[in-house]
Amino acid sequence: MSNDVAGPDAAGAVPQLRRGLANRHIQLIAIGGAVGTGLFMGSGKTISLAGPAVLLVYGIIGFFVFFVLRAMGELLLSNLNYKSFLDFAGDLLGPAAGFFVGWSYWSAWVVTAIAEIVAITGYSKFWWPGVPPWLPALVTVGLILVFNLFSVRNFGEMEFWFALIKVAAIVGLIVVGAVLVATDFVSPQGHRATVANLWNDGGFFATGFMGVVGGFQIAFFAFVGVELVGTAAAETANPRRTLPRAINAVPLRVAIFYVGALLAILTVVPWRQFASGESPFVTMFFLAGLAAAASIVNFVVTTAAASSANSGVFSTGRMLFGLADEGSAPAPFRRLNRGGVPAVALFLTAALLLTSIPLLYLGGSVMGAFTLVTTIASLLFMFVWAMIVVSYLVYRRRYAQRHADSSYKMPAGVVMCWALLGFFAFVIWTLCTERDTAIALEWFPLWFVVLAAGWLFVRRRPERAERYRQFQAEMNHPIEDDAETTAAAS
Repeated sequence: MSNDVAGPDAAGAVPQLRRGLANRHIQLIAIGGAVGTGLFMGSGKTISLAGPAVLLVYGIIGFFVFFVLRAMGELLLSNLNYKSFLDFAGDLLGPAAGFFVGWSYWSAWVVTAIAEIVAITGYSKFWWPGVPPWLPALVTVGLILVFNLFSVRNFGEMEFWFALIKVAAIVGLIVVGAVLVATDFVSPQGHRATVANLWNDGGFFATGFMGVVGGFQIAFFAFVGVELVGTAAAETANPRRTLPRAINAVPLRVAIFYVGALLAILTVVPWRQFASGESPFVTMFFLAGLAAAASIVNFVVTTAAASSANSGVFSTGRMLFGLADEGSAPAPFRRLNRGGVPAVALFLTAALLLTSIPLLYLGGSVMGAFTLVTTIASLLFMFVWAMIVVSYLVYRRRYAQRHADSSYKMPAGVVMCWALLGFFAFVIWTLCTERDTAIALEWFPLWFVVLAAGWLFVRRRPERAERYRQFQAEMNHPIEDDAETTAAAS
């Protein structure tokens, strides 16, 4: 997602996308992408299902996601020609795997952006309870499309500040929660802010084992996009330094942004006071009698959702451009407008985002539609993450010496890979325990049928085969480390 556009040269060459975001942009956009609507809105339903044990749910998911990133980190650094998991999946697992991963990742971000649009509709009801669902969805999609159709020069700066607002809001919430607990605050409803709220109402595991299991359904979606931390760092000037730093910071980010924020919320307000269809971040301030703060926080989470949707449109447009460039998508998606933007790809993404409108009506509620699309997005991201793990297993078998020479090895290696695949199977099982998530799971295999049909068509195209031969030649000649890079790694 770190691309800008170069104009045509003197010879009239076709414009090509190039990297144009500074490292500070990439890092904060990656953080902001990993902390989004899944936490701001989805945690309301997760709390209603798991009770105070929601802290354990987010901690467990964060633990396993960290090892996915460690596997990805070792793979990216094993060959500096790898710029993302799309590259090493295509190299280690074959062109079909690259095709499946590329299109699945594109679809995952489209679906995630749809979830953001659905969430914005829910947030708007805080100010305008009677607003028709189609209006905020249509306005948001229109604004995002207009913004993305212009040059991307200002995109990094805008998203940098949007992500900074998001992060600042979470840190502010944690500080406010700590102050309320320290001052023994009592809300107008008579709720006392105390750590004892974690076990006073039915205990820490108030909803039992199946309640905790149900919490994994939505909580998993809160972590989608965290892989951007690794891929963005891998595209900087010194990946051997920035990539380990970015990945190693993930546990601290999970502890602060996920566990810390929810801990603050649950200690200020008893967990049964949170409705599944509302943002607990807004509800905390509202129940605490801080109505003005609740309105400000609702504005923050609304802009955060719009920011995530905007990033999704930007990244999917560039990814579709890349798929078309290598022959895996129709050629029209390679066209750039005068601003150097893949406009055709953006129009397709915008049209797909408008499917959020019928979902809002068919789902019967904002939370029903949100659950449906987040389940689909979780399954798509889970497939991509599973392919990262499988790629690592193939890498360990095929390139044993590269692993031995690696300065950033994945802890527990092969054993942890199988544990990760087992965890993914467990998450899929949790989706079967509730009807609203099981519906999405039942239809999900159709996606692979569509992809298989697409691959059977694409693989016969001569330009696709030629492009893959060039790709293999590049991958088979790893970039040699220079003295500066080697010193940074050590």
